Amino acid sequence: MRKEIGAVLRKKDGPLIVQSDFSVLLDDSHPLAEEAREKLAGFAELIKRPGVMHTYRITPLSIWNAAASGTTAEEMVGTLTAYGRYGLPRQIEEAVRRLADRYGRLVLRRNGDGTLLLEGPEELFRELAESPEWAGRLDGRTAAGWTVPPEQRGAIKRELVRAGYPVVDLAGYHAGESLAVALRQGDGGFALRDYQARALDLFYRDQDNSGGSGVIVLPCGSGKTVIGVGAIARLRSATLILTSNATSVRQWKRELLDKTTLTDGDIGEYCGARREVRPVTIATYQMMTQRKGKGNEFPHMQLFRQRDWGLIVYDEVHLLPAPVFRMTAEIQATRRLGLTATLIREDGCAEDVFSLIGPKLFEMPWKMLESKGWIASVRCCEIRLPLPEAERPRYYAADARTKVRLAGENAGKLPIVEELLRWHAGQPALVIGQYLDQLHRLGAKLNAPVLTGEVRQEERERLYEAFKRGEIPVLVVSKVANFAVDLPDAAVAIQVSGSFGSRQEEAQRIGRILRPKTGGNAAWFYTLVTAQSKETEFAAKRQLFMLEQGYRYELVRLAEGSGEPMGAFKEAGGR
Repeated sequence: MRKEIGAVLRKKDGPLIVQSDFSVLLDDSHPLAEEAREKLAGFAELIKRPGVMHTYRITPLSIWNAAASGTTAEEMVGTLTAYGRYGLPRQIEEAVRRLADRYGRLVLRRNGDGTLLLEGPEELFRELAESPEWAGRLDGRTAAGWTVPPEQRGAIKRELVRAGYPVVDLAGYHAGESLAVALRQGDGGFALRDYQARALDLFYRDQDNSGGSGVIVLPCGSGKTVIGVGAIARLRSATLILTSNATSVRQWKRELLDKTTLTDGDIGEYCGARREVRPVTIATYQMMTQRKGKGNEFPHMQLFRQRDWGLIVYDEVHLLPAPVFRMTAEIQATRRLGLTATLIREDGCAEDVFSLIGPKLFEMPWKMLESKGWIASVRCCEIRLPLPEAERPRYYAADARTKVRLAGENAGKLPIVEELLRWHAGQPALVIGQYLDQLHRLGAKLNAPVLTGEVRQEERERLYEAFKRGEIPVLVVSKVANFAVDLPDAAVAIQVSGSFGSRQEEAQRIGRILRPKTGGNAAWFYTLVTAQSKETEFAAKRQLFMLEQGYRYELVRLAEGSGEPMGAFKEAGGR
């Protein structure tokens, strides 16, 4: 790898500046910036991007996910060295090699008698034994390693990751209750796309005990659900599917009935008033975490034990709530598949996803899928507008949280929404926001239905279907539409407010318009931001994941009293 790039960068004028605190600066103006970004993103996370200098951070988890996907320490160090401007600090090279080397040093296997054995180097076990936190956990030592009670399989993996020692779990999985299912063949059948088949193969690995647990990362609209359907057909075992909302439950059921030989009687819905436990059961995270009070048990967690599940699918795995994490620690002998558009968790629990669901097995860059036509081409635009003069005294007198809300509900956003919708007349559009009062005002002004958590599930389904049929040209939606809502024809999304600096929410909202379109396969995403407010800082953070995927946000600044707010954007070829 160094030979390939070395000739280009002999003068050490690379785009990367590697710093001793594990941050890496990427000079976006450098001619090799895109090339370096593509390699760096495989083992580092984008943190911020003020101006042309974008900041990445290398973490133990980013290195272990890279190692799990086959990237070696030599390749990581090679990228930092070859593209580095000033050379690689010795402590960073040593740390990258040390962390990458830790992946695979501890291996969990199953003995012939069914017991579990944690294998690893003697010096590592001595180091753990000397730690007060681990001294009491090592009573099961043998000459071959450390015996682990099966019920502690998940807990031990989670704690070892937190201690800095990831475990490669090769203990295997039980088959679970058998299920007669196959993918539909013939005229009504379908074929997996090449990347979907590759992702499924990496998960399955029939002859390899490392298969059967892990996370597939693909953008909305690229067919993650189809991979889950394929896993069910491949394993042919009873399956529990956990997803984000009742709409998604029904979408999963429709996909299963459409693409497999399963019948309606084989598939149970476990949400709302329905409590159907069948060979394939689809439940919501909300249902699983319902309980009478804070100190009470979670009664629906017994669903994990009601059948001998051979597979559990975690849709939108980045949303996993803590109680489900705890249950997942107990069921490590069951195969687990996580599906998500982004592994970002703003709560810092990504380590739990890694240890309890499995490492990232497959990820495909969004722009690569776009280039092949599997998802729509999206043009992103951030529109900054001033706060109306009449609202400024209240804004400046408010506390920090109220300022965020006032900036988000800026009344000047409404005429811009109206102009954008006129501009995109005839194209199905979503107006997305955080604050209910704002959404209801928009709905009344636009004469459009408002879909929030207040709307009953049956009415939501009716509105979604009317939108799909073209009977409703514009839907105003809250965060209830962030996840797993299939609106394939939506071509325009206008974000008027959001959940602070949530990168994951930004990716999910753009995901609403990513499904392939007939014609030009194009879509537009606009985010309206109040200038010189906390909202501009949040917007910069929200955009980080999409920027890492290769998207660019065109910036339009609007002056107070602009006649036609988007005129400058139009003149620049905005559409």
